[in-house]
Amino acid sequence: MKRKGFIFDLDGVIVDTAKYHFLAWQRLAKQLGIEFSEHENEQLKGVSRVRSLEKILSWGNKTIEADRFSELLDKKNQDYLSYISKMNENEILPDVTRILAHLKANHQPIALGSASKNARTILDMVHLKDQFNAIVDGNDVSKAKPDPEVFLIAAKQLNVDPEACIVFEDSVAGVEAANIANMISIGIGSKDILGHADYIFKDFTEIDNAFIENLINR
Repeated sequence: MKRKGFIFDLDGVIVDTAKYHFLAWQRLAKQLGIEFSEHENEQLKGVSRVRSLEKILSWGNKTIEADRFSELLDKKNQDYLSYISKMNENEILPDVTRILAHLKANHQPIALGSASKNARTILDMVHLKDQFNAIVDGNDVSKAKPDPEVFLIAAKQLNVDPEACIVFEDSVAGVEAANIANMISIGIGSKDILGHADYIFKDFTEIDNAFIENLINR
């Protein structure tokens, strides 16, 4: 069997921490008097914390001092951490563990490629950390998706060529990053939003083991 590299985003792919980001950003936006709905939240998926706050401020036509900006980033993160501190294995999205186990059984290297600076904490909370051969998160990169840096570092750590890597992503920016890196992109979510992915599935329950084996052997 061939050796590929399988790279997973975290938020919205392995666990649904996206809802906690939404709650934390919504709370912050409300304090600033800015409307913030799930529609706006879609535009923040896969985007760095700094860029997210810049977007929210621009939607509300607000400018703030640099030190206040840092304070708000910290506040959002504290809110978010208080939500994720209560996470457990029940937060893992359907059939993720089946896919990871199938890859392990086929001796395929697995990496996490996430913009989240809390990725290791979250993987600890849901007891999945030992499933990954490499973890690349927001602490390891200087460029946010759609720059492919996070996935290229993951490929290097797995010792696999980028062209032999498969990326699972739920964000527009993430799919774009995988495509730029010449990796196979698998969108997890809506066809309307992730139409530029090589393959699109609603979630992992739609991905059978035979599909994974085809990816390995292609």
